[in-house]
Amino acid sequence: MKKQIIWVLLGVMSLAACNKLDQLPQSTATKEAVFGTENGLKLYTNSFYNFGFLPRNSTSQDAMSDYLAVRQVQDFIREGGFGANNSSGWSWNDLRNINYFIENCKDPAVPVAVRNNYLGIARYFRAYFYMEKVKRFGDVPWIGKPLSIEDPALNAGRDKRALVMDSVLADINFAVANIQATNDPSRTTITKWVAQAYKSRICLFEGTFRKYHTDLGLASTANKWLEDAASAADNIIKTAGYSLNTTGGAGVSYRQVFTSNTPVASEVLQAAVADVNLGILNEANWWWTSGTYGAKASFTRTFINTYLKLDGTPYTNDPAYRTMVFKDEVKNRDLRLKQTIRLGDYKRVSNGVLVPAPPLFSYTFTGYQPIKWTLDDMGLDAGALNTNAIALFRYAEVLLNYAEAKAELGTLTDADWALTIGALRSRAGITGGLSAKPTVADPYLIANYFPGISDPSILEVRRERGIELSLEGQRFADILRWKRGELMTQEWNGFYVPALNVAMDLNEDGIMDVAFYQGTRPNLGIAGLTYVDVSARIGNAVNSQLLKNGTSGELTWMNEIPRKWLERNYYYPIPLNDLQRNPNLKQNPGWQ
Repeated sequence: MKKQIIWVLLGVMSLAACNKLDQLPQSTATKEAVFGTENGLKLYTNSFYNFGFLPRNSTSQDAMSDYLAVRQVQDFIREGGFGANNSSGWSWNDLRNINYFIENCKDPAVPVAVRNNYLGIARYFRAYFYMEKVKRFGDVPWIGKPLSIEDPALNAGRDKRALVMDSVLADINFAVANIQATNDPSRTTITKWVAQAYKSRICLFEGTFRKYHTDLGLASTANKWLEDAASAADNIIKTAGYSLNTTGGAGVSYRQVFTSNTPVASEVLQAAVADVNLGILNEANWWWTSGTYGAKASFTRTFINTYLKLDGTPYTNDPAYRTMVFKDEVKNRDLRLKQTIRLGDYKRVSNGVLVPAPPLFSYTFTGYQPIKWTLDDMGLDAGALNTNAIALFRYAEVLLNYAEAKAELGTLTDADWALTIGALRSRAGITGGLSAKPTVADPYLIANYFPGISDPSILEVRRERGIELSLEGQRFADILRWKRGELMTQEWNGFYVPALNVAMDLNEDGIMDVAFYQGTRPNLGIAGLTYVDVSARIGNAVNSQLLKNGTSGELTWMNEIPRKWLERNYYYPIPLNDLQRNPNLKQNPGWQ
């Protein structure tokens, strides 16, 4: 059964809910056989694990974020690059599958508590389905039953956000109250604690979205959602028995959570796991190391500057940070940095031999090359070969959700800070500022990220969230709910280059790694040195890789392409084909 669940979870098995159950013999796959036995309910709800839990996406979703420079500017933020004709996501097939189960799960042959357990799982997934729709489109139609092709609701308009989100909250509350499992050793299925964690994520999103998007007219209801977010997280913290992984010490314990083949049970509530025997693997190495596949995503320097020093003070308090070269700027910093990007003594394995692994400019545009999800064996780089489990919900996020909800409510205490942000920073080797919430707002965060925020606690929680959850697919949603879409237009900048035609040793192993030049490529007489042309033009083409000050300064990438964020970008447009089929949906404001 465990292998069957894993198979379902990773999207290999499919189910047409209204017609058949592939797992049951054809002669017995009747409605009574499905809904009249616990086994039938279990098999049906297993099909829901296909929805949105594919690990090949989980490791690369943050390609749409403010803190990664990627191969191309996304059409969504490029003027004239996106519209209703190339929008997507208006698909409702999964919802019919869920609603069909909910409508028919009422056979008295199955005890009420058992039925409610599986109804809880179904309603969890309906909450998940609708949360994704609301994040993407705002107002959407609420459909609480399977529709026939003649049902007039198929041509109805959209319901208001408040109605839809109240229904989502009712679903997730039912899931929390009725899902019976509190522990799954495989960490692959929905438990009561996973439902609680998801509730905290939903409520934090909605509470902050309503608070900062005052145009909705829902700001007066924001605090109730934030209180529910804090309460759900608090239940997990006090009752569930999870803890942050600290195995191996501060220099390795964070990255272990993302490179382990088996989910780290102390911290991970749910994961998508690989199975070599079933051929279910993920592509993290391929995505994060290939010069031809994936987005070639690397962090910007603006974001890397937010990592604190080990004493807990902002790195940017030192004015010398602006011209500090890579090998020096990464020292004495939050130890999550060395577990998130290539730096210092990081090594990879080539045919069983450890080899130095500085940032590679065949991949990176900025010098800050991610390693958080990759395995160190270079033999895994050329395809979907990764065996590491992909954490979907983990205790660190629960702590962050609790801290942020309390900070937004203005009720965060020193004890709350120590329990959450202090614990996360302690795990990262930081020694200062762990026991009491901050009293001074960091001017760097205000100037570069949150000009409308002066509360030191909110600023620091947001700093912590960006660092702790980097590359886990939540950054764009955070930008949306904070109403900070303008961050998507930030300059894509890289590490500081002091001069042209000078070889740089990025990891201080005595081997020169890269030199930047303009015009004719120099020959510095160094074997294996990578040369990067930062001329304004290469031949007849504009060069996207430049130095900010011309012959020195921060690397910049693709800043010649204008990026624009408009109010309309907080929602995607309804796809044109769907709007033509049902004009009653009406287009989101600003889109055509």
